[in-house]
Amino acid sequence: MNEFEIQECKIKISEYKPLIDKLNNSLNINSLQKQVEKFENQAAESNFWEDMDNAQKIMQKSNHLKSKISKFKHLSNMVEDCETMVEMLVEENDDSLADELQKTLKEVEREIKEQTLQTLLSGEYDSKNAIITLHAGAGGTEAMDWVEMLFRMYSRWAERHNFKTKTLDYIAGDEAGIKSISILIEGQNAYGYLKSESGVHRLVRVSPFDASGRRHTSFASAEVLPEIDETIDIEIRDEDIKMDVFRSSGAGGQHVNKTSSAVRLTHIPTGIVTSCQNERSQLQNRTTAMKMLKSKLIEIKEREHLEKIEDIKGDQKEIAWGSQIRSYVFMPYTLVKDHRTNFENGNISAVMDGDLDDFINAYLSQQAQKNLDK
Repeated sequence: MNEFEIQECKIKISEYKPLIDKLNNSLNINSLQKQVEKFENQAAESNFWEDMDNAQKIMQKSNHLKSKISKFKHLSNMVEDCETMVEMLVEENDDSLADELQKTLKEVEREIKEQTLQTLLSGEYDSKNAIITLHAGAGGTEAMDWVEMLFRMYSRWAERHNFKTKTLDYIAGDEAGIKSISILIEGQNAYGYLKSESGVHRLVRVSPFDASGRRHTSFASAEVLPEIDETIDIEIRDEDIKMDVFRSSGAGGQHVNKTSSAVRLTHIPTGIVTSCQNERSQLQNRTTAMKMLKSKLIEIKEREHLEKIEDIKGDQKEIAWGSQIRSYVFMPYTLVKDHRTNFENGNISAVMDGDLDDFINAYLSQQAQKNLDK
């Protein structure tokens, strides 16, 4: 590594330091450490585990804060390592050390971006897993193909973040693509990130299904919900639920189509419907469908600023189709544009391959600013 390259590394490190200081202030690391100490003192009390539900909630919160602190400390240590490596490179020009420095600097940049993004997550359910349901809209076979493209995009995004994906419900397209699909994305803050994707997505391209090569416009909707787990108490009366069973129609292994194991639940007071067909038994499908129903009710309650689930009215049973939140143009030019933030990216191949973080960052930053302006 020559002198010019070493100087470039020094400049990068000097640019990262104020960003880390700002991140430290945003995260309020000292306050987080005090909260962890408080939780640990509670856990040390002799009667702590007598209330199992409360104990689990406290441990979950404590582990979440510990993870934040650990990630920040690791980031700070990496910057110190970079400074040490620069000093060593000045003394001895070791190519292996130079490679390690470049690799660590890239890791620092990625971590600063990711942890800064996390500071914008303040919602009650932001830390939860996410359930994304995609539905084909106007555009026929084109729209169903578009759903499959979006499904791949979100799957790739999840891979980039080392998140797990699991298909919960699947209805194949009539000729190609997917009519509708529900997927669970498991990972820390999955819902906090992906809630920005809820809405209508518009595709403009030359149709591969049109022999004349004409340009088509297609629509698909994305509904994003937090996965509600056992730590969140929500009661739904049995008499408010109607259950239908049917044979699975999607690709799911040997058990599919043999028995009526797929489950559709209807919440009678609101008309909200959820279904699951990809588990192995009717009981498992019902459990998952009930989780989805609770998630949907919670999301609507929060979005409509309602005090309790019973306040949800029947005419609020669906996310409105409305206008699109984002357009993906393949022809006559290539551009992905978010109509809420005006953020755009001309590299449509990268976006369709899961490069969504800049769109998510722009949305969360906008929402954070709106909250400050209130």
